[in-house]
Amino acid sequence: MSWHQTTLHLPAYSRGFHLITSQVVKALPEIEDISIGLLHVFIQHTSASLTINENADPDVRYDLEQSFSSIAPESFPYEHTCEGPDDMPAHVKASMIGNSLSIPVKKGRLALGTWQGIYLCEHRNHASGRNLVLTLQGSFKS
Repeated sequence: MSWHQTTLHLPAYSRGFHLITSQVVKALPEIEDISIGLLHVFIQHTSASLTINENADPDVRYDLEQSFSSIAPESFPYEHTCEGPDDMPAHVKASMIGNSLSIPVKKGRLALGTWQGIYLCEHRNHASGRNLVLTLQGSFKS
């Protein structure tokens, strides 16, 4: 059994849903040596989140952003407003979507479905870069 952990520093992204699968895989080249395992991805922020969803049609990204913005609008009468009108809705969205993913690793690759990709869900209008802790565990290929 082998363990690897690294922190992936992502640049600042605009508000929306951004595919980051390739950045995650590139940050952990050890994945190629694992025959069976698990990758845990954790975001160290409370106003962004992670999800797995369709990786092909960019309309999905737009529709996800629109849907979550209607569920947690900036116009809601929030109490926590000291960091701007987009901050509390960002916390609500991050709580709904979640801060971590567990992805199986099979024969040196992420075992995502054909149309699946890892998304950074950026909920702030002007966010800074984001940090992801990537923890890989698994058995080496023989």
